[in-house]
Amino acid sequence: MAALAVTQTVGYGVLYYAFSALLGPMSRDLGISTTTAAGALTTAVLTSGLLSVPVGRWLDGRGGHLLMTTGSVLGGSAVLAWSQVQTVAQLYAVFIAIGAASAMVLYEPAFAVVVAVTAPESRAKALLGITLVAGFASSIFIPLTGYLLTAYDWRQTLLLLAALFAVVTVPLHAIALRRSAPRPAETRRARPRQALRDRGFWLLAAAFVLHSSALAVIAVHLVLYLTTLGHSPAVAATLTGLLGLLSVTGRITTTVALRWLPMAKITAIVLAVQGLAIALLPFTGRHLAGAVPCLVLFGLGFGVASIATPAILLDRYGSAGYATIAGTLATPVKIAKACAPLGGALLANAVGYRPVVLTVAAACIAAALLLRLVRGTAAPLQRPNSRAKKPLPPAALG
Repeated sequence: MAALAVTQTVGYGVLYYAFSALLGPMSRDLGISTTTAAGALTTAVLTSGLLSVPVGRWLDGRGGHLLMTTGSVLGGSAVLAWSQVQTVAQLYAVFIAIGAASAMVLYEPAFAVVVAVTAPESRAKALLGITLVAGFASSIFIPLTGYLLTAYDWRQTLLLLAALFAVVTVPLHAIALRRSAPRPAETRRARPRQALRDRGFWLLAAAFVLHSSALAVIAVHLVLYLTTLGHSPAVAATLTGLLGLLSVTGRITTTVALRWLPMAKITAIVLAVQGLAIALLPFTGRHLAGAVPCLVLFGLGFGVASIATPAILLDRYGSAGYATIAGTLATPVKIAKACAPLGGALLANAVGYRPVVLTVAAACIAAALLLRLVRGTAAPLQRPNSRAKKPLPPAALG
């Protein structure tokens, strides 16, 4: 678990968050617009989403050792290649490789390894430990990348980041995951096809697609929106940066609340609070006293989905075939995450930012309602002797 906490932090930091600091100097050097350059990251997210199902099937059948080690090698090589690109075509080709590496080394495969190697009563704590550490990836790697850019150009910075990624993640995945293969008995009981025939699964998918879209729009457009409300760029960036730190607090609060409530209900409450909080921002956000409470409440739910998704899936379907089921759910969620910021930009250009923020609020509240509807659907019957026959009590998860 310690190894995965480190590799997830470095993985997200290098493969995802460093891009925002590199966007400006890279675009200027290549002579392309920031929109064109940002499309490369969208391509990576889409690639990762499209590979979620085959990666999940591999994890269910063979475990995470070879997959995550190979993904680390691919990721380091792709970042190294990124430092040498000269054309848009080369940039996009590199980010297809980065997207493939992300599908192989980030949260979904890491969570599948946790499910394979930990006892049911320990999984919630293991997942929390990993996501708590990785929650600081943006807070570490965006400033780190910015600092490197003051001493080196963007290509040299990428060389250093590629070396850091490879030196940290390749040996940790190669050594720490040697005994992470799934249990044969659980593999034979895999039931992803039954999950796809479950109405509750599609309600979950719709809920997390809406929520992922909302978070992606806010993550990309919040700084600009806050400046339109009259805040300085520095204040807007600082308030937006708080979302990452608040997400860690939200994960802790959610896990503590598991002592009294099931994860699906907690998540629905958090999403509803997020929707109400961000809905108030257009009306109270012109002053810090009004903007800060809205963003604090919204930020507390910023990272909840990362621990809620595996907990809800395990509670409903058990550990058999977990990686394939989670990968199937991740595909539309990642596609929505990649496309939503563009949709937000188009809507903002057409009607302004206030309708965009209110649409985000509506998406969060709708996602909360969909999660509550899942409770009213019958879960697929577990096969005999399935270890996931009964959901874990909240006390055990806590």
